Amino acid sequence: MSKLAPIILFTYKRLNTLVKTVEQLKKNDLATESDLYIFSDAARGVTDIDAVNSVRNYINTIKGFKTITICESEFNKGLATSIIEGVTEVLKVHQNVIVLEDDLFTTSNFLSFMNKSLERFTDHKSVFSVSGFSFNLNIDKKYPYDVYFLNRGWSWGWATWKDRWEQVDWQIKDYELFVKNKKAKRAFSQGGSDLNSMLEKQMSGKLDSWAIRWFYNQYKFNGLTAYPVKSKILNEGFGADATHTKGSSRRYIPTLDNERKVSVNFPPSVGLTIFAQNKFQNKMSLFSRLRSKIETFLRL
Repeated sequence: MSKLAPIILFTYKRLNTLVKTVEQLKKNDLATESDLYIFSDAARGVTDIDAVNSVRNYINTIKGFKTITICESEFNKGLATSIIEGVTEVLKVHQNVIVLEDDLFTTSNFLSFMNKSLERFTDHKSVFSVSGFSFNLNIDKKYPYDVYFLNRGWSWGWATWKDRWEQVDWQIKDYELFVKNKKAKRAFSQGGSDLNSMLEKQMSGKLDSWAIRWFYNQYKFNGLTAYPVKSKILNEGFGADATHTKGSSRRYIPTLDNERKVSVNFPPSVGLTIFAQNKFQNKMSLFSRLRSKIETFLRL
């Protein structure tokens, strides 16, 4: 395996999930050989100051990685700006990155899978990112590979390359042309019934998301994301303190990879995995989203 990708960990005020995230990450086979960058955002208001200080006290005690670089923001940037600026900064000195947030618990073979995928698809420019998280798509056991491809990325433990990241137009300068193009909007929605509304909210200032802009740029370049058949990530960020993952988590419960296998059986070619894409579109359909909202309401 070539040089390992650095890990970037973004954190804010949730100490409990952060500690578990770090402890799980340290159990990875390649943790002690990996460089870790930690970006700590500043408090949004006075009520968050103590929580942020507790997080910062903790991250300065972390050990178990090849190197640890801590970046503490002096003012609150918010998650979107933190990720865009943080990833951009690290990619000035590295060719690829693995990105986590402070509520994502990894399997022990997460780093192995991500690094091997980054190496495998380096020259496949259509692969925009690698996802550590995978939906439970009930993929047939007869499917012989450990990886499938979708036309949409995901933000719960992911990796990308410098040359892909640098292609992104974070301002979405062509939005006015896109929003008038019904054919383009239909094509974009093939990645999920939520995408067009998320992008509209982003552009109208009702949402601040790096991910929807990343997904849109992937769509523009006809990009793909490589996913593991069995998830290497469990998202524990659903709850009152979450920034972007409030509500019912039932739709997102994965089939977690507990085999700890470090070898990866890649498909012989790169291209959309049609049966998986169809299952994913059903998972992200309007009906599925509505059912999730009802579950959230009934849980309150």
